[in-house]
Amino acid sequence: FCRVDPYGFERPEDFDYASYEAFFSRYLVVLTRRAIKWSKLLKGNNSIQKSLKVKRYIRKGIPNEHRALIWMIVSGAQANMEQNPGYYQRLLEGEKNDKLLEAIKTDMNRTFPDNVQFRKTADPCLQHALYNVLVAYGHHNKAVGYCQGMNFIAGYLILITKNEEESFWLLDALIGRILPDYYSPAMLGLKTDQEVLGELVKMKVPAVAELMERHGVMWTLVVSRWFICLFIDILPVETVLRIWDCLFYEGSKIIFRVALTLIKQNQAFILEATNFPDICDKFKQITKGTFVTECHSFMQKIFTDPGSLSMATIDKLRENCREKLLSQG
Repeated sequence: FCRVDPYGFERPEDFDYASYEAFFSRYLVVLTRRAIKWSKLLKGNNSIQKSLKVKRYIRKGIPNEHRALIWMIVSGAQANMEQNPGYYQRLLEGEKNDKLLEAIKTDMNRTFPDNVQFRKTADPCLQHALYNVLVAYGHHNKAVGYCQGMNFIAGYLILITKNEEESFWLLDALIGRILPDYYSPAMLGLKTDQEVLGELVKMKVPAVAELMERHGVMWTLVVSRWFICLFIDILPVETVLRIWDCLFYEGSKIIFRVALTLIKQNQAFILEATNFPDICDKFKQITKGTFVTECHSFMQKIFTDPGSLSMATIDKLRENCREKLLSQG
């Protein structure tokens, strides 16, 4: 068995190769079928327009060979890159903020220590690309600068695009447009969205909301990394990439769909918890196992399990939760 997955991540000691092999042989059939459909859709001219068909295709997964291209197009990153030729290079060559560089350097070795492509010994070593992307972004978006969590996201983007400049523009699409204010120093958007999830759980899985309240468990304790790292290091790589396919096209409500599906599917298991540490532990466990590894069926579930979830509902909840947070602050 291969100790390293196709993305360069070393598999943990207790990795279940048997069930993974079983899943992957089935998934390969799906991937092959999708690849043929995508090639027809793109017809070699590498452009697509947003449409119901494209949305359906994206929900069923983008083949890896087209992933970078589709992410770039549907997120608006491609258009931004084309409108700003040479901008990325200029950011790298311009004046630098030493405090920012220091913060980024500190996190370099902490970023994916379990990935062989990010090791100092790797050739090429992706740490250089990661450093450049984060430095450029910190100078491009001074309000955000650099914040922990961004290194993981940029790292994943580099693994998929194999291109610094594209990773930079995709990071800009995520932080600047898709995720509302997750990484600014006050992290108001992030705190708001954790509260929004709490409200959605009250509506859709009330027994779990009641359990959390009874034991005084704040949502931020169990889900903040889901939001900050967009499920990196929480769910299996293939599953994260499938989630991101939809995130770039449909926006931040996908995060709520994933979170609600994890909670709803595991409701009975979570409700077995009888105390505070127990609840936290259950939330760690629900992100492992076959349910999340089987990314194809998992993605079908995120669009059916939570039921309807309109952007209007989320916007309204965001508004209320943000006001509540600001009044507490």
